[in-house]
Amino acid sequence: MNGAAFALLAVALAVAPAAAAPRVSKERQTLLSQLRAHITELASDEYQGREPGTDGEAKTLRYLGKQWFDIGLESGTNDPGHAWFVPVALIGRESARSAALFTRKGRRIALPDSEVLVLTSGKRSLLEGAPVLFVGSGDAIPPRAELAGRIALLLDGGREGTERQNAILGAGASAVMTVLDGSRTFAAVAAQRRKQGYSIAGEELGGDLEAFISPAALDKALAGTGQSVASLRQAATREGFAPFRLDLAATFEATTRETRINTHNMIGRLPGKRPDLGAVLIMAHWDHFGRCAPQAADHQICNGAIDNASGLAAMTEIARRLARGTPLDRDVYFVATTAEELGLLGALAFAENPPLPLKQIVAAFNIDSIALGPAGQPFGVVGAGMTPLDPQIAAVARQQRRKIASGNAANMFVKRQDGWALMQHDVAAVMVSSSWSDLERVQRFMDGDYHRPTDRVKPDLELGGAADDVDFHIALVRWFADARKVPSAAK
Repeated sequence: MNGAAFALLAVALAVAPAAAAPRVSKERQTLLSQLRAHITELASDEYQGREPGTDGEAKTLRYLGKQWFDIGLESGTNDPGHAWFVPVALIGRESARSAALFTRKGRRIALPDSEVLVLTSGKRSLLEGAPVLFVGSGDAIPPRAELAGRIALLLDGGREGTERQNAILGAGASAVMTVLDGSRTFAAVAAQRRKQGYSIAGEELGGDLEAFISPAALDKALAGTGQSVASLRQAATREGFAPFRLDLAATFEATTRETRINTHNMIGRLPGKRPDLGAVLIMAHWDHFGRCAPQAADHQICNGAIDNASGLAAMTEIARRLARGTPLDRDVYFVATTAEELGLLGALAFAENPPLPLKQIVAAFNIDSIALGPAGQPFGVVGAGMTPLDPQIAAVARQQRRKIASGNAANMFVKRQDGWALMQHDVAAVMVSSSWSDLERVQRFMDGDYHRPTDRVKPDLELGGAADDVDFHIALVRWFADARKVPSAAK
């Protein structure tokens, strides 16, 4: 390009108007304003962190109730005695007493209380003089005849979770004892497990006994038997390993303190033309942690703006737009659950006492922590490949000219959201959100504001992706509520 031409181009560029920002429709602007208004209200200090059983719960449910009633929803409890709000009674249990006595050939072995922790899932559990059976890593479960009346000892190996321990107890062991021989320290596990745990009141917990012991304490208990933690590790790795009894017996006792919380799920319904054809379910949890910071902190309240005022805002606006549209074939249920933060307990209570037979739910969509990403992102599916819904969700995406993120990496979060409670009762449930297609962005939230007082409404709160989620869920509901597109619940 010669110098004269370059000069003319430079002048043209200088006087050319700047590229216009993408135009936002009036309808999209209204939706963004409505989402922000709901989140700002529900995450304000007035709601005190939306803790179950508090004034914050009452304010939250009153706000949602007014919104849903004004939209035109009906009570979805199908119980005249409890319109809109379904009572959920929770029991909190906290370790009160832990005692362990080890013996060998009738001789007591003194071990420090600070290195053995005994827990029970009931009020009080006692097991006296039970022999100890070493089961290695606990991955292979011995038959009931070997476990009955015995304490199963297994190696921790630094593995999180309680699946192995629960499986051994379920197979018939009187108690399970884990030696913390891996990266997890006794102090860390004890601090975590002594915290208050919650369950639905009336749940038969059975008083299972579970114990943890430090490697040093177990070595002391095994002194003189020819066994040690090191030798047990070696034995567990040998080909053809089989559980064997140790020259050791133990008496375990544990008690708990109980507190009761009376809380509620809230259920609304948008009636369809053919309720006999089943229903579509939209779910989001309303609860958070209340005051969660030390008293000396400047801000003590966990407001839960993203987790999960954003989900409640989206569910409300989905309901509004569906209610003013053409009547659907199927009913649509909107469920605001309690106690998700305490272990998905509100969703479990819904599944155990549903307003309609669970087999009639054609599809369930959970909405949680969605105000994370901008508009125009692909949609991530938490639960991809785990239900029959995937082909239909893909069809809706094609219809809406949207993309579904490939792979199932988001499934790492599947057990941490209310949809999991429904899946355990054979309900096809997923979580679909543009916020969950970028797991690095999700992890930044988890490492930052998640479950902290900083999860507040900020000036830069991004709602573009949340608005996309609202639009996509409207399309999902219309699709799954259409008896021509989805004749019956997917199998």
